[in-house]
Amino acid sequence: MSLFITFEGIEGSGKTTQLRYLQKHLASKGLDVVATREPGGCAIADGIRALLLDPGNTTMVPHAELLLYSAARAQHVAEIIRPALQAGKVVLCDRFTDATTIYQGVGRDLDFGQLEAINRFATQGLAPDMTLLLDYPVRDGLQRALARNRADNIEDEGRFEMESLAFHERIREGYLELARRDARFRVVDACGAEQEVAERIAAAIDRFLETGE
Repeated sequence: MSLFITFEGIEGSGKTTQLRYLQKHLASKGLDVVATREPGGCAIADGIRALLLDPGNTTMVPHAELLLYSAARAQHVAEIIRPALQAGKVVLCDRFTDATTIYQGVGRDLDFGQLEAINRFATQGLAPDMTLLLDYPVRDGLQRALARNRADNIEDEGRFEMESLAFHERIREGYLELARRDARFRVVDACGAEQEVAERIAAAIDRFLETGE
């Protein structure tokens, strides 16, 4: 079956970890699952990712940031996501267009109408079937993200972790407001042990697969 599920949330909310749990859960049901991420997911988009997340790029203006994300997404959709869906696979993606709506719209104060048009152009109209929003306290998430970057030696991808606490609070509230307005979202409490959160997500996915709700 073809199904497109995205993960969204603040920095350090556990998206990458929980995506892996869900990948295993769906594979155990016999589904063919592709796991990917944004920005990135293919060679060209990974190259753009390095520019976007480099903490040394402090002079990057919001419009350039938006267009770089969109360019990476266009390549990712064309090369990875759409072919997988056309082959009848389940695609799990760590961030997608909602991240642009929130980070560049709420976070950078860019025009939402322009963001919607650019997102639609980059994806050629592709939208997720379901979006899992992992809700987590901002201060705890930032601490977790910074610790992860040090442990994984990826501090060269920490540009957004350098933003203020107020910026990340706006991101969290923006996501929650978006989820209140769009039935595609399932808000998941991301507090607690990894396995507990994974069970909440699995329950939501199983219900969606069985009933469409």
